[in-house]
Amino acid sequence: MKHRNHMKKLGRSVSHRKAMIRNLLTSLLTEEKIQTTKTRCKVLKREVEKLITLGKRNTLNARRIAASRLYTKAAVAKLFGEIAPRFQGRDGGYSRIMLIGPRRGDAADMGIIELLPSDSAPAEAVADDSSKE
Repeated sequence: MKHRNHMKKLGRSVSHRKAMIRNLLTSLLTEEKIQTTKTRCKVLKREVEKLITLGKRNTLNARRIAASRLYTKAAVAKLFGEIAPRFQGRDGGYSRIMLIGPRRGDAADMGIIELLPSDSAPAEAVADDSSKE
C-alpha cells in the first residue's frame, strides 16, 4: 500500500535523494534563489516550508533539528537570524516556483524556486506612494 508515501523518488536511491535534498535546501537558504528541475522544485518547496516553520520557533531543539537537515552552520544561522524573522507574521507560503521552460540538453522542465521577500517592505512602499498624492 502507498499510504503516506508522498515523497517523489527522483530516480535515486534513498541516501542519494536525502543528500541531494539537503544540498538543495542548504543552497536555497544561503542563496535564496536557485534554478533546478520542476520536480525537484516541488519536492524542495515542501521541505523548505517545514524548515522555515521550524525556524520560527527559535528554540535550541529547533536549531538542532535544522542543523541535522542542513549541511552548513552558516545556513542554520541565516535561517534563524534572517529568514525566519522575515516570515514571523505569515502562516505559510514562504517560497514560490516560477517555471522557465525546458532545459536545452534534455528538455527537462526547469523552474526557479525562491524565497519571498518580507511582507513589510511592499506595505511601506505603498504607504509612501499614497502619502505623496
